Amino acid sequence: MCCVRFTMSPSDRKEVECQLKTAQRAGHLRQVKYLLAIRAVLDDQSFAQVAVILRVHEKTVATWVGVFCCYGSKGAPCRKPTGRPPKLTPTQKAALATLIDEGPVKAGFSGACWRSPMIQQLIYDRFGVFYNVFYIAQLLKNLGFSFQKAAFVSDHLDEHKRQAWRTTTWPQILRRAQERQALLLFGDEASFPQWGTLTYTWARRGQQPKVKTCGKRKGYKVFGLIEYFTGHLFYQGQEGRLNSAAYIAFLRRVLAQTTQPILLIQDGAKYHTSAETKAFFVQQAARLQVFQLPTYSPDYNPIEKLWKKIKQQDTHLHYFPTFEALTNKVEQALLKFANIPEEILALCSLPTELAQAA
Repeated sequence: MCCVRFTMSPSDRKEVECQLKTAQRAGHLRQVKYLLAIRAVLDDQSFAQVAVILRVHEKTVATWVGVFCCYGSKGAPCRKPTGRPPKLTPTQKAALATLIDEGPVKAGFSGACWRSPMIQQLIYDRFGVFYNVFYIAQLLKNLGFSFQKAAFVSDHLDEHKRQAWRTTTWPQILRRAQERQALLLFGDEASFPQWGTLTYTWARRGQQPKVKTCGKRKGYKVFGLIEYFTGHLFYQGQEGRLNSAAYIAFLRRVLAQTTQPILLIQDGAKYHTSAETKAFFVQQAARLQVFQLPTYSPDYNPIEKLWKKIKQQDTHLHYFPTFEALTNKVEQALLKFANIPEEILALCSLPTELAQAA
């Protein structure tokens, strides 16, 4: 007999699906194959086709169908196989680790997020070993993996320029600042929204913390500069949009506060590189020298850590009913850090790779 046709009620079909999921999670390979065979035959697949896919003999499929006709889904094989369950060898584990590193898409899955059932299927397809899905997490930990949140990496990232900046540009800037006894300033801007920002906090299980929001799409913008050697903080807040005119006004204010030469390190924001801003840099060339960070390299700008710390300590999960309340809160935080330069130096230490290059 090579095929058979029979029908099943929706409730019975649902029961088969539930039992299949249970067997897959538990790693009961024989039951999984039995239930998959029944489902395939219900979908008008021939015994020969099912046998090839499940890697069993055609007579085995016929036997399973006969058992199902007599006993239903309860007739699934339940006898525990004799002998030691098969396991991956060290060589197979190394190969599995490589497959996981390459990602689900390259392994033939449609999704790009690894899940335990996917890895269970991968192990079975590639190595013929069927693990209990609940053991997969422990297996991955033993192989040196952990369940992590992914991070974005810009497709515009130029690693060659970053390396050149680490090994050549940054040491030159540092040496020049020391020779000229200049201020070495890292600059950036931050926006603090009135509608509030959320973050993780402890709360009772099942009781998600609620934070009021005014819903107003308005933010307080801050220009900032930190001095690499002393931790001195220069800042200026404003309500309007960030643009070249506001940036130039902020730099004029900083230049008026000191007579030392200034080496300014900035990112590629439009108002940092506009024609108006470049003209200002030319006018101030006697005292102000500007260096551009590599594109998409916030990890090389220590003031980014300062913005993060201010938001963590002073604005996350806060309710700001008025714009004045937000402004006062941010100004208090900035003043607090301006009075503790040692805290800024501790927060804004450069990455190890830059410290070693220096």
